[in-house]
Amino acid sequence: MNDYILQVNHLKTYFKLDTGTLKAVDDVTFHLKRNETIGIIGESGCGKSVTAHSILRTVQNPGKVLGGQILYDDGSGPIDLVSYGADSKEMRRLRGKDISMVFQEPMASLSPVYTIGAQMMETVMTHQKKKDKKAAKEMCMEMLKAVGMPNPEQKFKSYPHQMSGGQCQRAMIALAMVNRPKILIADEPTTALDVTVQAQITDLMKHFQKEYNMSIIYITHDMGVIAEMADTIAVMYLGRVVESGSVQAIFKNPIHPYTKGLLNSMPVLGQKSNEKLQAIEGNVPVPLDPPEECGFCSRCLERSEECNKSIPPLVEVEPEHFVRCFHHRAMQR
Repeated sequence: MNDYILQVNHLKTYFKLDTGTLKAVDDVTFHLKRNETIGIIGESGCGKSVTAHSILRTVQNPGKVLGGQILYDDGSGPIDLVSYGADSKEMRRLRGKDISMVFQEPMASLSPVYTIGAQMMETVMTHQKKKDKKAAKEMCMEMLKAVGMPNPEQKFKSYPHQMSGGQCQRAMIALAMVNRPKILIADEPTTALDVTVQAQITDLMKHFQKEYNMSIIYITHDMGVIAEMADTIAVMYLGRVVESGSVQAIFKNPIHPYTKGLLNSMPVLGQKSNEKLQAIEGNVPVPLDPPEECGFCSRCLERSEECNKSIPPLVEVEPEHFVRCFHHRAMQR
């Protein structure tokens, strides 16, 4: 059996706009092993969420997956999700059953006109047609209890607006987990939640991963969360993966200037209150008809004339550690 449950190779997802082509995801490559968590990190607008929606084939017009491979292997051999149309029967079968997603804003993602129970029941009945309503409800109640939902019988009958943000996030996780998916995509699942609830949500996902032998794609901009959750990390910038590797490799031996900048901008325990954090100068360019150059060169202190002439390839600098930079050899010294 292949060690990798998901292999994303040279993925390209563009949005055709009146003002030009927005290259939201441009040549993204990363691989996810079974029972592993990969953290995808980067600034807002770098293409993290579009990558997730590309895997699920839920990118809305005018966006379209234009190239690359998304190889999913459930144990019977890899299938390329790119070759499936977004509305194909095969893709609808996988979406919500084999591959589920926890969205960033549960209040916006849960339907306001249906109860939590009705939404969970629909998910079960759609993918497990042999289940009757009684058995489906038992599955839903079991999952609501598993996610630590207070008073699950009442919340089963509640609408999203009748619950707190933390409860809605638990309901979203229960909805994503009720069919026991093989891959869970978590798109900034703890954003806007207090620190205590954040810890509960991350612990909950780790518990489900261990119990159901599940793989996780965890999307965030929080390096602290990713250090705790992930086994491997893919750092994205301007629609591309600029560095990827194990958590140890990224935190102990960062090579790309952008990765170094992210780590240097983190507060350190014991740091003086009057000591300023190191910021990455400049702003992220808009990926609208971008020039053929390193996307980070306008903000990079290591840039040279070569960086403005072409896009650096993603190269393996040590086992399972990849970097997209022309100067990686000099930075390793």
